[in-house]
Amino acid sequence: MKDAFVFIPLRSGTLRLSIERADLPLADLCGFGSRRSRKRGFVFVSKVLGKHIPVRPERMAEIHTRLADKLGDPPGPIVLIALAETATALGHGMAEAWLRRTGRDDLLFLHTTRYRLNQPVALNFEEAHSHATRHLLYRPVLREHADHFHAARTLVLVDDEISTGRTLGNLAIAYHALNPRLANVHLTCITDWLGDERRAEFVQRIGVPVAFTNLLQGDFNFQGNLDFDPGPIPNVTGSTERKDAILARNHGRLGVCGLARYDLDSMIDAARLGPGERILVLGTGEFSYPPFLLARRLEALGCDVHFQATTRSPLCLDGDISSVLEFPDNYHDDIPNYVYNVADRCYDRIMIGYETAPLPTGHQLAQRQGGHAIFF
Repeated sequence: MKDAFVFIPLRSGTLRLSIERADLPLADLCGFGSRRSRKRGFVFVSKVLGKHIPVRPERMAEIHTRLADKLGDPPGPIVLIALAETATALGHGMAEAWLRRTGRDDLLFLHTTRYRLNQPVALNFEEAHSHATRHLLYRPVLREHADHFHAARTLVLVDDEISTGRTLGNLAIAYHALNPRLANVHLTCITDWLGDERRAEFVQRIGVPVAFTNLLQGDFNFQGNLDFDPGPIPNVTGSTERKDAILARNHGRLGVCGLARYDLDSMIDAARLGPGERILVLGTGEFSYPPFLLARRLEALGCDVHFQATTRSPLCLDGDISSVLEFPDNYHDDIPNYVYNVADRCYDRIMIGYETAPLPTGHQLAQRQGGHAIFF
């Protein structure tokens, strides 16, 4: 497939897409919407990520496996970094799928974060078109993980989509400066919209060989609508307070090796699910992979289950965003969070996974949705 053009009309403007190569159809992978933003009026809305659109866990796991298979067998040690908040489950799922396939044990997984901890920061960098631009990457807490982090031969960077490459380029350059032994970089995503010119610019910036791993590759152009009014732009930048008290367990911010382990059956038993219930499992913000594992376990037990996650990203009702619920965040930052495409769907049970205990008194998501809060 080469140069198949697709035009996407949105409230904020018109996207023109050129599809160069696709393992799966665009319509199966990606939808579109409008941001409440004057910096970047559009958003790629993944249909397989488990963020803005509910997804069957089996489908998410298939995407993790496809990307892990495409990674191949690069030289180790390997550091795989997923970008918060969107790609935390994608990156962690891909890492575990790769470990299962290869039987190797030389991959360290981390994800970036917006939250400050009383831990040494290895890198910080900016995401230019995000509502909350600053990313932090912490040095792994265990000595052997820290040694691994500083000695990687292969760096794998994971995001759900790549459109300009600036954010991941900033991260790759910062990491290479920290670790001159780095031999190659893998830029991994579901949909890659860099196009040939930006792809070549990315390779030139990094200074080491770069491989592009994705399920669809193309280019895009956006023509903004001058009459588009995104409305009031909410503040989604959190506080500078340290969050160690509510983020007591390391689920990936401080580096993990091997496969994640949680007592999922006890969580399921405590929920007292009825037979035949239609279930939605919600991750919260950056905390998506452990709740995804819960959804996967429910699916294995024969439940009718979908998965998605809350977000701090403010979007308009447009395109593939059909409903929105706004509520105070659960990380004690007192900023708005959102869950999309839930209010207009019917579930018998909503199970919400949290890493933050206790919850702020103003965070009433479970009460508003008749949901069941689960603390990992």
